[in-house]
Amino acid sequence: MENVKQKIIIIEDDTDIADLVEIHLNDLGYVLDRATNGREGLEKACDGNYALIILDLMLPGMDGLEVCKRIRENNKYTPILILSAKSEELDKVLGLELGADDYLTKPFSIRELLARVKAIFRRIEADQAKAGSGQAAEVLLFHNLAIYLAKRKVLLDGTPVDLTAKEFDLLVQFASNPGRAYSRQELLDLVWGYHFDGYDHTVNSHINRLRSKIEKNPAEPLFIQTVWGIGYRFIEPDELPRQ
Repeated sequence: MENVKQKIIIIEDDTDIADLVEIHLNDLGYVLDRATNGREGLEKACDGNYALIILDLMLPGMDGLEVCKRIRENNKYTPILILSAKSEELDKVLGLELGADDYLTKPFSIRELLARVKAIFRRIEADQAKAGSGQAAEVLLFHNLAIYLAKRKVLLDGTPVDLTAKEFDLLVQFASNPGRAYSRQELLDLVWGYHFDGYDHTVNSHINRLRSKIEKNPAEPLFIQTVWGIGYRFIEPDELPRQ
């Protein structure tokens, strides 16, 4: 059952799109706040206690990529879903590189948007339930990499690794099932929580960013390995180098 008190902000200068999104999310019981330009959106996103930020890229005052970057400088974990009229892959990848969790390209279907929002909140509720039951109190150790599930903290050689919420979720999915090969679609289903074709770049971009943060040599990764023709796998403990 959806949490009727979850608060969402949509930063979008197209009032028709914002109205449509607000109507449908209100129907699901979410509390909506709105901003129509980048600077207003940044101020509200940083000051408000939002469970989700829906962010357009083409904004007056300050573009969405800059807004995303500045939000992530102070807020590592609130999910950001980008809406973009731009179809170029570079814009999508830049948004993900700056810390967005996912993107939708305009025009998008309301059904797909609602599925993404529901999936985000299901993941949040599942994490909260695990933490409350004590299931997430363990630590996953792999060579020089330590993953503290309850604290959502990662250390590499004893130094904290700065991960976004979705990067952390992806790492935990891999590290909790070492050796298992995942397709990109399986990772979309398990980590993002929805089934849509055509979003392989979302998975690829997150894995590339994760590798850049936890691998000594991202070009020859130790932990997250490519399985050609299938997808990716996490190294098994007995494959790790001896310390």
